[in-house]
Amino acid sequence: MAAGEREGRDYLQRHRIPELLHRLGELLLYHRPERPREFLIQVLERVKAGKRAEGEYPYLMDEDNLAAMFSLLDVVGQGHITAAQYREALKTLGLSTEDLQFGDDVNITLDVFKEEVKKKMLASWAVY
Repeated sequence: MAAGEREGRDYLQRHRIPELLHRLGELLLYHRPERPREFLIQVLERVKAGKRAEGEYPYLMDEDNLAAMFSLLDVVGQGHITAAQYREALKTLGLSTEDLQFGDDVNITLDVFKEEVKKKMLASWAVY
């Protein structure tokens, strides 16, 4: 690999550009706005405002989506899922599974699931 190409890749990785573009693409495909350029500008403005604590970060999954995801994982309707299921849900959403506070013997309720996923989503946007 040429030095210029390596420097370019390092630059993109250092600033997490591939992840940012991936997340923006996910939001575009999820919302499918009529005016995609304006939508992307609004999303980036929300990210900027979120960093300044003046607004919320854009979320791919809202409360209803998270509840639906939880119910798919809780097929028997016990009102909780396992830590392993929670980890897999985070991976499916493209969120970090590092530093999880739950042991394998912990059951996770819907409220905890929603709260923890939102925290992970917030942390994932905060790096930009």
